[in-house]
Amino acid sequence: MDVTQYLEIFLDETKEHLQTLSDQFMILEQEPDNMDTINEIFRSAHTLKGMAGTMGYKRMQNLTHDMENVFSEVRNNTIKVDGPMVDLLFQCLDALEEYTDNIANTSDEGDNENDHLIKALKDYLEGKSAEPAAEAATEAAPEAAAPESAGDSDSEGKAKWDQIKLGDTENTVLGEAVAQGKKVFGVTVYVQESCILKAARAFLVFKAIEEIGEIILSQPSAQDIEDEKFDFDFSMIVITESDEETLKKAVMSVSEIESVYTGVIDVEPAESAGVAEEPKEKAAAQAAHPAPGADASKGGAKNAPADKKAVGKPVVNRTVRVDIEKLDVLMNLVSELIIAKNSLVSASMQEGMETGGAFNEQIEYLESVTTNLHESVMKVRMVPIENVVQKFPKMIRDLSKQLNKKIVLKMSGEETELDRTVVDEIGDPLMHLLRNSADHGLETPDVRLQRGKPEEGTVFLNAYQDGNTVVIEVGDDGNGIDVEAVKKKAIERGTITAEQAENMEDKDIVNLLFLPSFSTAKVVTDISGRGVGLDVVKSKIESLSGEVDIKTKLGEGSTFTIRLPLTLAIIQALMVEIGGEKYAISLGSIQTIEDVAKSEVKLVENKEVMNLRGTVVPLIRMNRVLSIESTKGPDDNLLVIIVKKGDKLAGLIVDELMGQQEIVIKSLGKYINKSKIISGATILGDGEVALILDTNALI
Repeated sequence: MDVTQYLEIFLDETKEHLQTLSDQFMILEQEPDNMDTINEIFRSAHTLKGMAGTMGYKRMQNLTHDMENVFSEVRNNTIKVDGPMVDLLFQCLDALEEYTDNIANTSDEGDNENDHLIKALKDYLEGKSAEPAAEAATEAAPEAAAPESAGDSDSEGKAKWDQIKLGDTENTVLGEAVAQGKKVFGVTVYVQESCILKAARAFLVFKAIEEIGEIILSQPSAQDIEDEKFDFDFSMIVITESDEETLKKAVMSVSEIESVYTGVIDVEPAESAGVAEEPKEKAAAQAAHPAPGADASKGGAKNAPADKKAVGKPVVNRTVRVDIEKLDVLMNLVSELIIAKNSLVSASMQEGMETGGAFNEQIEYLESVTTNLHESVMKVRMVPIENVVQKFPKMIRDLSKQLNKKIVLKMSGEETELDRTVVDEIGDPLMHLLRNSADHGLETPDVRLQRGKPEEGTVFLNAYQDGNTVVIEVGDDGNGIDVEAVKKKAIERGTITAEQAENMEDKDIVNLLFLPSFSTAKVVTDISGRGVGLDVVKSKIESLSGEVDIKTKLGEGSTFTIRLPLTLAIIQALMVEIGGEKYAISLGSIQTIEDVAKSEVKLVENKEVMNLRGTVVPLIRMNRVLSIESTKGPDDNLLVIIVKKGDKLAGLIVDELMGQQEIVIKSLGKYINKSKIISGATILGDGEVALILDTNALI
């Protein structure tokens, strides 16, 4: 059976179940008697087992099968959850994640049998007393009762296939088959009662039989089986050249099949081999309709999500999974529409009064529609950062054991939304910062107690929206950064001179940590070392048009603050002129616009500054930065745009303001990446290209 078409759905749903298991294991560690959690784990393991079996991933199926067995006994109070069991479950989770990663990369689960985990799980099962085990087996495996009471004998199975009513056409086809030397069998299949995808199992049985024979009729009908309108057994009339044992093996090769009963059906051979050729084709077509082709597979796939919804995490059924590339195409089309709208606005302004009021009304209407369309597309692309941060509790738990530190992770704002492309990229930087906090930030329990701190260290991750940006704070209540140690290391490496170090503020010295391979750790560990420093975090965040900042206090802890734009595609910008050329500045970074007299500009250390309501703000003459001639006279007032990066301010001196405009950011490509102060370009309404200034780089 070709299951590659279901691979993407399988991976998506498997990752959801693995995350559910991770979350529930964390709860189980704190609340070992929580029955809701125990039931949720059982259901997820059971569903994973079924999904893996359907896809043919036997190793994954075996591991989840044993996990399910253990939790079946936990549910029945015959096994108690303890610390070693939770540790084992997390190891099983790691193994399942390894299988999933292998499947995502190669479509194959790999050859790691994880025998030690399966043995450990079976040891838990064998450690029970005999009496409760018998009771548990009865309760946990009601599927065993079905064949005992209803189908343990061939006569019971025969009674079921004898109920199938054969018409003249079917009898003719059977007679024709016997005349050709083929055999006719009655087959009754019992599915385990714990199976939650009955229709899918039936479909796989049909497929297995179709490999060696032909199904003439089934009871219940093909449509009822497809719609899952049957109990836990179904019967068929099968024509095959194979023997009875081969037929049984084919059926039992499907997982979650409890048993199968077969028997030879006596049929009179047809007198002529050619008589029933046409009816045979018709009957075969009828028989083939249910099981082998798209209809039956549709039944399996159709029923799968519905069943999983009933037993797994509640899923809102008004959602669809959309490939991110399709959303990118949609976003590009919206971008082109906005450029076209800007062109019309530009044309109407050039035409002046000749265009009339009606044309302007239509332009305004178009502007409203494009703005709403842009907002709608952006909302579709937005996903909560929960998708990234939900894997961190397990990571911190593992680190806690690895480092022999007591660590608690506190998270807030997981529902904060960001553009999907940004969310996909920030996982690694956040993970590195958290590992850094756990390893380098937090002290060991004995040191914390000596310092009068709680033995348990806290690592936190907080996210919230601030205007057009999302702020993510990652930090700890540990040792903080030793500024003197950083200063000493920087002088040793020749990064700064001793004289420079004397004149540098603490925050500038701390920012040296963002330089490549700069670390003050005395021992490089596997956890946060390996030559991957904070420079990687900084470069990744800045590639997303974001910024990262550190605040620290020795003995109290550190906080890394990341600011990211909500979107990287379309922004509101202030258009300015510098030396006759047009430039765009993102409104998100602009604080105020000031008209400054030449006399108010002062020099500090030979650099121009201004006093802005008690704050000294450095000035940047943009015409000098861009090497173009200013159109302003030497005695004219200065037009200063005050921009902000974190807690730093700067004033950009420009020649003219052109007004606010919605612009589409176009990348300049990898060939024009030398100039850090230009973050991209945009196409204006008149077709002219304007460069977008990166205020972070300027500051």
